[in-house]
Amino acid sequence: MALHQNIHVLMATPAVHSHLNPMLKFAKCLITKGIHVTIATTEPARHSMLKHTTTADPDATNPSIQFEFFSDGLDLDFDRHSNYDYWIDVVRTKGCKNLSDLIVKLSQRTKFSCIILHQFNPFFIPIAKQNNLPCVVLWIHPCALYSIYYHFFNKLDDFTILQDPNEPLRLPGLPLLDFDDLPSFILPKAHPSLQKLISDFFTFLGDVKWILGDSFYELEEEVLESMSGVVRPMVFPIGPLVSPFLLGKEEEEKEERDYGLSVDMWVADDSCLQWLDGQDLGLVVYVSFGSLIVLSQEQIDNIANGLLMSGKPFLWVLKRPSPEKESTVRLPDGFLEATSGRGLVVNWCPQEQVLKHKAVGCFLTHCGWSSTLETVVAGVPVIAFPEWTDQPTNAKLLTDVFKMGVRMRKGDGGIVSSKEVERCIWEMTDGPNAKAMAKRAAELMEAGKRAVEDGGSSHRNLDLFIADIVGKNVTAEVHANAEIA
Repeated sequence: MALHQNIHVLMATPAVHSHLNPMLKFAKCLITKGIHVTIATTEPARHSMLKHTTTADPDATNPSIQFEFFSDGLDLDFDRHSNYDYWIDVVRTKGCKNLSDLIVKLSQRTKFSCIILHQFNPFFIPIAKQNNLPCVVLWIHPCALYSIYYHFFNKLDDFTILQDPNEPLRLPGLPLLDFDDLPSFILPKAHPSLQKLISDFFTFLGDVKWILGDSFYELEEEVLESMSGVVRPMVFPIGPLVSPFLLGKEEEEKEERDYGLSVDMWVADDSCLQWLDGQDLGLVVYVSFGSLIVLSQEQIDNIANGLLMSGKPFLWVLKRPSPEKESTVRLPDGFLEATSGRGLVVNWCPQEQVLKHKAVGCFLTHCGWSSTLETVVAGVPVIAFPEWTDQPTNAKLLTDVFKMGVRMRKGDGGIVSSKEVERCIWEMTDGPNAKAMAKRAAELMEAGKRAVEDGGSSHRNLDLFIADIVGKNVTAEVHANAEIA
């Protein structure tokens, strides 16, 4: 393996767990190639991370990630989730200036080959240009989303479905999409500030040299082939960006632990792994809805009752609100007592280790893309419970393209009933298609592993990207016309 000891790249992202996590995993991927990585993130990360490495050892035999922090322009105790619009406005101005100042400072001692962002940081793209840094985007959603957004924001399709929800959307390389399958950022009632983030990204697309996708060719072959020669810049899949042990690379996982390359925004409850050790193989329903979704009391009651009625063992990650936030959302009275011995509820867990555990049989998930990739690589079929952003489209992919899950049907007021929860659990554990979906999940697991092995589709794309940033005469024109896989 060629090591590139003198190559430094800069990554930049605000401290949002679902955004920082794939960036960190890509950083770990790059340091295995001997590339030095600096991650610039906002101050809240400094106070939330459990553990990180701040060593800048030039010796390539001791790979490391250098963390640098800048202010997003707000105090640490400001509630960024509840005041998202204002937070984004401040990041666009004060946060961008602070990042630019940090880049100038860091560049005095380090020559960066490029800056790597993700699509939710469009306001950082002009900063790259101002500092004469080639801009690379890590696309942290499926490649299918890139195609949908590309067609929408470049007006390559009239999207009649947005005026007539009964008219399905037909796009190259994708199944027919119903209104409920669309990413929420293009819907008529989309939050303006969130839609503007994606719109701005495509406005600045001309200043982006590479789009690297956290996916793999074999997972999204049809949509990637449909984009080839049409979409510029093309997205090059270099994933799945998951922890090495999910890919069967225990030695790399040990190296990450030895070098302290671990970042989490919340404390994981490892006791759930011991609990799983005591469960029968392949029977546990793992339930988690990510780091951002907050469910209503009615929905929590229905999920709890559905789990109760299913009779199946379950592990439920139910993230409690912060102590300073008032909340009346709680588990139904008597639920824990009624499920004692076959159910466990925790605040947060080491998800990849849970998905890899042999006791887990299916995953009831919000269908965030990181969780989707993790369950694909773990070979665990899913019950899809999408809420917003990319999740409805991810759910469509999981059920109709990947064919490894079922989707919950929402009733009045967008609420899933307890009977629907019970039905979906039965479909995934005892239903007539359960074995076929489990088999398909196992096939995709193996495909994901092959993609990142030497000579695999993602491995080749990553090598092409690295050859470019180290200056081996790989130009934008060449990679724009290269094969996808």
